[in-house]
Amino acid sequence: MAPKKSSKKPGKKTKKQKEEEKRLQEEEEARIEAEIEEQKRLVIEKKAQELERLELRVSHHREMELNELRDLLEQNHSAVTKWRDDLDEKAQVCVSVCVWWERYMCCDGNPDPEVQQDVNTYISLWREDPEINITPVLKQCNDALQLLGELEVLLRDATDTKKCQIYEEAVTSLQELIHSKLHLSTEKILKMANENTDTETGNMQTVVKGDHTTLCLWVNLKRNQRFKGLNFEEVGLAFEIPKQLTMSDIAVRILHTQYDHLSFLPRMAQRKIQISSDSPESLAVVDEAPADTDLPEQEETKDEEEVKDDDETQQQTADEEVQSIQELEEKKSEDSPETSKTSQASAEGSGSQIQTQMEALDVEGEFGSPSELLPMEVIDEPVPVVDLMEYTPLGGVFYYDVFRIPPQAHRVHGWEIRQILHTGLQVFPYPPETVNLDENQALTCPPVGMSVKLPDCVVFLETPQVARWDAADKQWRMDGISDVSYEEEEAKISFKMGSFQAFVLMQETYANFPFLSWELSPLGKDAATFTVSGALIEISIRIQGEQCILQSEVKGLSHLQGKEMSSPDLQRAMINAGINIFVNEHTDKYVSSCGKNPLTEHAAYEQMSFLVASCIFSWSKWNAKCGAEHLVMQAREHTGPTTESTDPQCLYLLGAQRSQKLAITEGSEEFSSNHDPSRDFHSTFIRMLQDDMSTDGIARTRESSFLFVDTVRSLLCATRPLMFS
Repeated sequence: MAPKKSSKKPGKKTKKQKEEEKRLQEEEEARIEAEIEEQKRLVIEKKAQELERLELRVSHHREMELNELRDLLEQNHSAVTKWRDDLDEKAQVCVSVCVWWERYMCCDGNPDPEVQQDVNTYISLWREDPEINITPVLKQCNDALQLLGELEVLLRDATDTKKCQIYEEAVTSLQELIHSKLHLSTEKILKMANENTDTETGNMQTVVKGDHTTLCLWVNLKRNQRFKGLNFEEVGLAFEIPKQLTMSDIAVRILHTQYDHLSFLPRMAQRKIQISSDSPESLAVVDEAPADTDLPEQEETKDEEEVKDDDETQQQTADEEVQSIQELEEKKSEDSPETSKTSQASAEGSGSQIQTQMEALDVEGEFGSPSELLPMEVIDEPVPVVDLMEYTPLGGVFYYDVFRIPPQAHRVHGWEIRQILHTGLQVFPYPPETVNLDENQALTCPPVGMSVKLPDCVVFLETPQVARWDAADKQWRMDGISDVSYEEEEAKISFKMGSFQAFVLMQETYANFPFLSWELSPLGKDAATFTVSGALIEISIRIQGEQCILQSEVKGLSHLQGKEMSSPDLQRAMINAGINIFVNEHTDKYVSSCGKNPLTEHAAYEQMSFLVASCIFSWSKWNAKCGAEHLVMQAREHTGPTTESTDPQCLYLLGAQRSQKLAITEGSEEFSSNHDPSRDFHSTFIRMLQDDMSTDGIARTRESSFLFVDTVRSLLCATRPLMFS
């Protein structure tokens, strides 16, 4: 009989066997996991021990390293301070002698800007000078602009409130007087328009160019309805007028000044607001002495101040001055502009013609008394004005005006007959006063057109913004401008405005921020190159000793390229030319930054300036990932011409307490603050970097001139690449 077959399949595990195998597998996995955790713990413990060892080591050497850095900084600072003091002392003697000799030899009558009496005398004599021919007036304006520049430097550097007030008064008076002289010269040219007509058109058109001023005039003598506009090709300016004006006795003036005196008004107003918020007493001092030197009352006051030195008398004089100005302003507000002009002309017909013109300008709103620069009354609707911290005017101011043609002379039997008016140059109202028009008539006043070729001395990184001058509020505004057309190839911008107004071309102040990258590299003894790749263009500056040289070949900067300047002078020149890579106390409001600790950042710039003789420093993408209390940059020793730009750079982490070399590279996938295990921690960046430098490289860093070190430091602090990259 055959044996009975088993019902169980061979090799099939029982439930108990499966449970046993699962238990063994879990135990093995737990053992392996425990070993991994133990290994991690050992690694962490080893790292902690290593960090503790490094911390003990760095704390042991901290005082020595900090003292070493402190000595370097103090020695360099003392050397720079002594050099500047000696230079100032020599300059005071040399400049005073040279200036005296120069003024003596030139005999041009230019005063010492620091002597108030000399400046006041200069202004008074020029105001009374009857010369109004355009050529000599432009020469006089050049001399006044030179004096004005010296006064602005003194005003910028002045810390004493009383001196600031004196310089502000002189600056304002000179600015107004320059504009008045140009106004009078324009009037004289227009009075002789019929003697200088164009043979083809029968109208008068002329262009007068000075060193800092361009005057374009067109006089509508033929009143041709088909006339649309005129292009002054030689200066790149053109205008268009509507048909209504072609039948009117008008003269169009385009006055381009390479300087900008209008932006001075809102800036000074803002400055006075800041003073009032910081110190109420300071505001009282500023308020008591407005700078409207064109008023007869103030001229008398200045004469009294010259002979009265005691503070009590000056205070009383200032109070009387304020009261007289307020009375005059109240009288102006009660009268209409036309009535004011007529009454002034009749009451002061025997006075100087310049003074009458300045009062007319004040009524028209071109220039007001400095008392109007104080904080204005709060209104319900905010005025959309231009923020002069966010935007920078470039290329000067374009005064776009339309005037009534003055009475022309008639020659009869050898006699010249001319109607004499005491009203001065009269503005032609366009559009006419809306109170005299109904809605349909108001709509038939189309805007006036303007076309400008961009000045060659400035750089527009983006499409220029056009702003018009609001004479009533003493502010720039961007509303009321339409049909803007920008031709980049021809560097020309065209637009239209509702009326004839002064305008300016503007650019965003921080258009080239934030930086994409930067690099600081040595070029030899006391020489280095600082390159910043901005958001729109790249700028390269060569540092040679205490001088800076712009090397970037950007169109519009030819007047700056290759020119040696101090760091502050270069900064001002670049900003005025439209290239800004420099920061100020307002930059944070308009530019996103890495938000670094300013003390740590400043300490890094100081140490980089000592090391740049031998090291290359550059931007790192990890600087934005390491937190506010730390900085990350790339650095390596520069051994000479054989050092290739492709050589790998190391990453360094800088903090308030210590510096360390990082284990990651610029090409790593993520940021890690783990240090390079082959390097110790150090309390200073100088000591940290010296671990990777040769003996010759360290020696070169000690041979740098103190002026070179200070110039590098000031340039880094002015651009703050670790903050705004």
